[in-house]
Amino acid sequence: MSGSILIADARDDGQSGARRLPTMTQRLFRAGILARLRGLRAGAIRLRDVFGETVLGDSAGPLGTVAMDVVDPDFWSAVATGGDVGAGEAFVAGQWRSQDLVRLMQLFVRDRAVLLGVHETFWSLPRRWLLRAGQWLRRNNRGGSKRNIADHYDLGDELFAHFLDPTMTYSSAWFERPDQSLLEAQQHKLRRLCRLVDLQPGDRLLEIGTGWGSLAMCAAGEFGAQVTTTTISQNQHDRARQRIADANLADRVTVVQQDYRDLRGTHDKLLSCEMVEAVGARFLPTYLKVCAQRLRPGGVLGLQAITIAHQHYAEALRMVDYIRRHVFPGSFIPSIQAIAAAASEHTDLRLEYCEDFATTTRRRCSAGARPCSARPGRSCGAVAKASCARGSITSPTAKPASASATLAFRTCASAAWAGTARQRPLAPASRAAPHARPPRRPRSAPSARPRRRTSAPAAGTCGT
Repeated sequence: MSGSILIADARDDGQSGARRLPTMTQRLFRAGILARLRGLRAGAIRLRDVFGETVLGDSAGPLGTVAMDVVDPDFWSAVATGGDVGAGEAFVAGQWRSQDLVRLMQLFVRDRAVLLGVHETFWSLPRRWLLRAGQWLRRNNRGGSKRNIADHYDLGDELFAHFLDPTMTYSSAWFERPDQSLLEAQQHKLRRLCRLVDLQPGDRLLEIGTGWGSLAMCAAGEFGAQVTTTTISQNQHDRARQRIADANLADRVTVVQQDYRDLRGTHDKLLSCEMVEAVGARFLPTYLKVCAQRLRPGGVLGLQAITIAHQHYAEALRMVDYIRRHVFPGSFIPSIQAIAAAASEHTDLRLEYCEDFATTTRRRCSAGARPCSARPGRSCGAVAKASCARGSITSPTAKPASASATLAFRTCASAAWAGTARQRPLAPASRAAPHARPPRRPRSAPSARPRRRTSAPAAGTCGT
């Protein structure tokens, strides 16, 4: 990715930096940052640097105490002038380290106000302005989208193979149990998406966002659909075509390389799995309009998206964090309410089903997946999504700022379609046969029938 730090040479484990005292300016930065970190309430950081050890926050918090070592005083300058983007760049440069990086990130997610306090300071203002200007230049018109997608997906398959399953499915998996392999969880997720739109043999399915072709292959191979799938990534287009041909599905899957705005034709069903994040907030209405236009009356749209809690949505749009700067330029994280409101205002799409999952995510090396380096000096460019892909385990106690969600919309039906079998309620089945209707769930489980909505869901709810 041009202008990004993805992999940097590690320093000598930071030992040379640890012996260097900070400058007076760096000491001033350090004092301001420590003062803000003392506001942590979900846990505490045991910070070690050249001045010794300091505990910051509440050690009795639910996340306990996590250790963090600052091995180079340049870290203080990086964070003070760059906020969380500077902190990420300092990690890649080997200026700090932690033996429990995931828990440290969870601590900042829980105490978001503290994170914002560190990020939004007077000293970081010039760079925040520059980062926002840079994101404007990354806006997702046709040319910008192609550039942004190439910068992320065309880095080479070797990088993504470090943390994806053998099918190279690059989206949050659905884990039914903690001991489930990543491959099993991804296959289960793909089938759930197909059932989400009630995919039937012979249905004409449009997929926006091919990836490496796993969803298209599942829809055609297991559900008998006739699939058209599009991507603007040259690498993914070529690899998906090859994989589909190797699976003898070329007669049922057509891979095209077109921007979603240039697609034509009508389809019975449309699926798009974690692609909406790449369109950018400005183009969300356009994206949903295109989805509605590409569906025949009564057609069904199924989305899987990484979503953010709605109370943080507007704030997140203003911020340029490490992911938007170095991992996925031009991207955004929508809220469920933002998607539903845009669909209601700009299209005839009606939200019929919504379910969130991956309430918490934790990284784990599953069978068949190689470990992804996360030590100072070596950083996987897509490590943010690796946490979702490696192990999404539902937890009853966690309440994260973001999670993945599946949504199903239906276009308004013409008189010819009203009342037909295709108009039956939509809901994914967990273990039904590929072409079977969703079974009735036990009384103790959430109802499989969707809740109909005529407006955006209320904050904190997702229709389940």
